[in-house]
Amino acid sequence: MAPPPPGDPTAATAAESPPEPATDPGRDHKWGFGAFLFVFAVFVLSAVVINALIGLAGPDSTDSIAVILVGTMVPTALATLATLLVTRIRGNGPKIDLRWSYNRDDLRVGLKFGLIGLVCTTVAAAIWTRVVGEQDATSSLGRLVDNQTMPVAAAITLFLYVWLVGPLFEEIIYRGLLWGALERLQWGRWAVFALTTAIFAVSHLEPLRTSLLLVIGVPIGLARLCSGRLGASIVAHQVNNFTPALAVLLISLGVMHS
Repeated sequence: MAPPPPGDPTAATAAESPPEPATDPGRDHKWGFGAFLFVFAVFVLSAVVINALIGLAGPDSTDSIAVILVGTMVPTALATLATLLVTRIRGNGPKIDLRWSYNRDDLRVGLKFGLIGLVCTTVAAAIWTRVVGEQDATSSLGRLVDNQTMPVAAAITLFLYVWLVGPLFEEIIYRGLLWGALERLQWGRWAVFALTTAIFAVSHLEPLRTSLLLVIGVPIGLARLCSGRLGASIVAHQVNNFTPALAVLLISLGVMHS
């Protein structure tokens, strides 16, 4: 086709008109706070069922390695699976609904807030241990593996879960699903940050450690708040969990005691 002659206004219009913008997929998901309540119910009920089955198996079974691994991992894994299903069935999928991404900015923001959190958590844990005493300062997982030497494979599995997989699951639930549910209620961003941090701490169901968990949750929540994406808070949570995961590994191998 021959080009339009010089001075033809159609040429200028074609040159100046911007390209058509890409169609943005819909972000108006149909799930809300009720979805979080459903997911949390899955977590609690699965934990109750597992504990009941352990009780039926007899008192000696509570110290078995399989019970420690199953009781630690399965309830959170089932709750995470329920979260992903909710976003698929009632929304646009986890990548859009949960703002789930991994890029260089997520890594940078996550590392920054994760390292800040690691320092804050270490200081807070030392103060908190002085207040409550060493006997009560141990987490529920620490008490489970204390004096329970595990095979190397099981100990490494638990280490990787506490360090990498557990934070991924928890972030999907709390700063993915819960955060999105509160945003859908048109809460302010700082209110969403505050409430998700509080619920994150309380829902660990360790009343004595709630204040410490609040300190842990603040920098992780700030990573989500400042980046606007889930990937940053996942990285921050994983960085923050490295030290406790290493402690669990050493305890479960019998190298140190809680």
